[in-house]
Amino acid sequence: MPSCKQKQRAKLKRNNKNMKIESDYSLLEHNTFGIDAKCRRFIEYASVEEAQELVRSLNAEDYPLLILGGGSNLLLTDNYKGTVLHSGISFIEQLDNERVRCGSAYVWDDFVDYCVAHNLYGAENLSIIPGECGASAVQNIGAYGAESKDLIEEVEAVEIATGEVHHFKNADCEYSYRQSKFKHEWRNKFLITSVTYRLSKNYDPKLDYGNIRAALAEKDIENPTAAELRQTIIDIRNAKLPDPEVIGNAGSFFMNPIVPKAKYEELAAQYERMPHYTIDENHEKIPAGWMIEQCGWKGKALGPAGVYEKQALVLVNLGGATGADIVRLYEAIQRDVKEKFGIEIHPEVNTIP
Repeated sequence: MPSCKQKQRAKLKRNNKNMKIESDYSLLEHNTFGIDAKCRRFIEYASVEEAQELVRSLNAEDYPLLILGGGSNLLLTDNYKGTVLHSGISFIEQLDNERVRCGSAYVWDDFVDYCVAHNLYGAENLSIIPGECGASAVQNIGAYGAESKDLIEEVEAVEIATGEVHHFKNADCEYSYRQSKFKHEWRNKFLITSVTYRLSKNYDPKLDYGNIRAALAEKDIENPTAAELRQTIIDIRNAKLPDPEVIGNAGSFFMNPIVPKAKYEELAAQYERMPHYTIDENHEKIPAGWMIEQCGWKGKALGPAGVYEKQALVLVNLGGATGADIVRLYEAIQRDVKEKFGIEIHPEVNTIP
């Protein structure tokens, strides 16, 4: 039996040969928070040529635009009064010994799985992060000491204003912690169509972040293969992160703040066991989840929006929550962390509108 998402896509293809569908398209299956919101119009493109045709056909009635990937890093606070653009470009191809190119709609974890299976290394620690490859170029996704910027070589995108195809090198995108030009100066200016990644044939595992070594030790593994490391990462994440199919969530909701060394030392004097990660000689990263837990939010709720009982960094839809419910919760958490630690924490999740 086809899913709701498949039914909607079938309707899109049957009724709208120009990729446009009727108004009031449900985005419930397009956001992992499980927010029941609609958009005025939904358009999906399946090739570079379709993306070019699409942007050249846009007119004033189509705006505002929302470029949507897998919806795993998105919080919808209301019905979207404009047009949602979604990539349907899904493919993977190995260009040479170290480079892999993926369509923007290709599932990120399928890419990681492909790399491990083909002895291409560097993506293992990014296993089972939800979403699509196009988002990796926008968000600079990361986990367990690795970031997608370390792998991205080139991003192909169609310029919305002109329909021209651009190829951006890694340096062009100005990547930093969960940031890129696609999130700022280039926001809503390009449709990403594919991403080229450069992996390594030399396996150099990153084991010193978080509890990776402890998890490996529980399995009596000292020198893990890439497949063993990937499975361990999957096990760690599954143990502390809820399945969006069961409990609506967008994974880690807040970014871990990077603070000056002096601020870290001030807090370390008060909290003897405060976890931290050295960024450079002048900066330290303090886990936002730890601070949220210290504020007493872990496992707590405000109405139908709550903080996951196993991981304080994850906000969850306990059933029927609206985007406004999630906003009230995260703003309350921000206030408490600011009051207790003097540090501002910011959402990693994009709030729309």
